[in-house]
Parts: sequence; structure tokens; C-alpha cells
Amino acid sequence: MVIREFWIDKIETAWAKRSLVWLSGVRRVGKTFLCRALKNVEYFDCELPRVRAMMDDPESFLDSVRGRRIVLDEIHRLSDPSQILKIAADHYPQTKVIATGSSILGASAKFRDTLAGRKTEVWLVPLMSKDLEAFGQNNLSHRFQFGGLPPFFMADQFPERDIQEWIDAYWARDIQELFRLEKRYSFQKFFELLMAQSSGIFEATRFAKPCEASRMTINNYLKVLEATYVVHVLRPFSRRRATEIVAAPKVYAFDTGFFCYFRGWHQLRQEDMGLLWEHFVLNEIHAHLQTWQMCYWRDKQGHEVDFILPRRGLPCIAVECKWKSGESGYRNLEAFLRQYPGSETYVVSHDAQRTISRSIEGTKVHFVNLAGLIEAISQ
Repeated sequence: MVIREFWIDKIETAWAKRSLVWLSGVRRVGKTFLCRALKNVEYFDCELPRVRAMMDDPESFLDSVRGRRIVLDEIHRLSDPSQILKIAADHYPQTKVIATGSSILGASAKFRDTLAGRKTEVWLVPLMSKDLEAFGQNNLSHRFQFGGLPPFFMADQFPERDIQEWIDAYWARDIQELFRLEKRYSFQKFFELLMAQSSGIFEATRFAKPCEASRMTINNYLKVLEATYVVHVLRPFSRRRATEIVAAPKVYAFDTGFFCYFRGWHQLRQEDMGLLWEHFVLNEIHAHLQTWQMCYWRDKQGHEVDFILPRRGLPCIAVECKWKSGESGYRNLEAFLRQYPGSETYVVSHDAQRTISRSIEGTKVHFVNLAGLIEAISQ
């Protein structure tokens, strides 16, 4: 069994803060195997009828596991999953509980309480740098093409059939059980188009006709995909200047493997690596910072900076992704820094050997590798 120490430390730290941990992430990202790798835990699979029957009386069940460390996997299968979690947090604080699910807690009507103030959340993302070390496979090209879901990443051949099975299970198990959407064709067509157009500017009207759905329905589909971690929506960063894009978001696929599949990229070319690197950097930032609060910046002249991390009371952090450190051209950063001088700014490349700094538009810009970026923005 591969021990993903980075995530085990995340869970142990979360448990030190509160007795209840909500572990979320897309289907097959490895939540179950991660939970089983924890020491001294009792595992309960809520997909099993006998386990659900045990929890019909939450107090009796919690009495039977008092003071232990337990995992309630796929807890959304319970009729009222938030009830047992609320009771555990309020009345059994000595019992450490991990509940797992494939959506944001409270995204579905099944969760009648978001447990605000009672839980700590850990968002398990597809394989990031520390995971590649744990799996003993640091080939980024393989990670980009096969994706970051562990069983797909470990496959000997591109997991085309597994991706199709994943899509079918996602519709049947996550979408239907949690949201009960209709029009499977429209939803899956939208899913496919978003995967293929990952990192593009999102305009709902562009999807309405090919998906045979209204603009309102398309926006609702996007909310569902975001709530189940299948896409990441980055809103534009702006101080409401007339020269900036202020409304249109960018949408990223959750995983490079799905992106490659729907793009038809069976063999990666050098010109593909920059966009895939951008996705991987986003995944890394999500893993370490555990935040949805990320933006991008674009002005009406087409200058764009990949990622902006807003900070209350502090200059924002700007991140520009370059596959190779020798790539030239920083007009986008120059345009951004003219508008936001003094921003904490990084150019992250996969092959940067050491951190160097240079001045652009009077602001010090740091050229770093991925580890250097994470170290800097995590402080």
C-alpha cells in the first residue's frame, strides 16, 4: 500500500483542531485508501445496508465507538448524513470522525446542516508532487497524460475505458443521488465540452445550443460540477478598472488526464506541456493551500496572468506559469504590474534550478520552481 504521508499529516493536523474532519474529493481520487492507511481507525462503508442500519440510531452507534477513531465512508448514502455528524461533534468530542464525500458539504439537499464551526475540511486533490514521490513515479509527462487519479496513473496503458466508466459512475452515483438532474445527454455534453476547453473563458451562451439547454440550466450545471470538484472556477481579479475583465470566469478541468482525453491528445507534444503545467501548478496550490479563493487577471487588451491569490490587507500574489525557465516574454506581467505595483509576483517553471529575482516595472519578480513557489506562498 502506498502511504501518502502528505495527506495523512493533513488529516492528523485537522483532527488536532476538531474531532470531525470532512474529507472530500472527486470519485476515485483515493479517499478510501487514504483513510485505510491511517493508524488505529475503524472503517465503516456507508454503501453497505448493514452499516446504514447500524446508524439508524446515531446515539447508540456513537456510544459503541466512543473515544475511537472512525471513518464514515460515502456518508451521503445515509438518509440524513448531517445528523450523525452533528451529534458526534456536539456530544462525542472524544471520538475522532472522518466523513468522506464527493462534493462540498451542504451542496446537496441531503445535507441539512453544513456543520459550520464543527468540522475541519480536507480536500484531497489528484496526485501532486509529494504523491508522485510516494508512488515512485516522477515522470511529469506520464502524470499529465494519464492524470492524477491513482488507478489511472498506475495503469500500463492509457485508461480510456476507465475514464468512460468513471463518467457513467459520476452521473449515476454523484449527480443522480445528490442532485437528481435530468437530461443526461445535455449534462454529459456540457461536461465533455468543458473538459476539452479547460482553462478557457466561460460564457454560458456558447454552450446552450450544443448542449440543448437554456443559459440558466448551463449555469446550474456549472455549479454542480464545481460543487463536486470536477471543475475549478476562477473569477477575474479586478479593482473595477475600466480596462479589466470583471465578470467572465475561467474554468479548469479537475484533472489533466480527462483534459488530454477529451482533447484527443494520445501523445504529448512540447507545445502541449505549458498548458498541462498550468493545470498541475493549480492542482499543487489547491493541495497545499486548501482554498477555492483563487482568481485570474485579464485586461481588455488580452494581457493575462494565470493565477492571483487575493490577500486581505496585503498585496495580492500573482503567479505566471512557464513550462521552461528560458521562455521569454513577460508582457502580461508588465501590464499587470503597471496596474498593481508591489504585488508579490512569481514565475514558476518546472526546470528552474534555483530562485532568482529581477525587477519588472519596478517590482521584484521571483523566478522559482514548484517547490519554491509553494514554500513562498505557504508562509
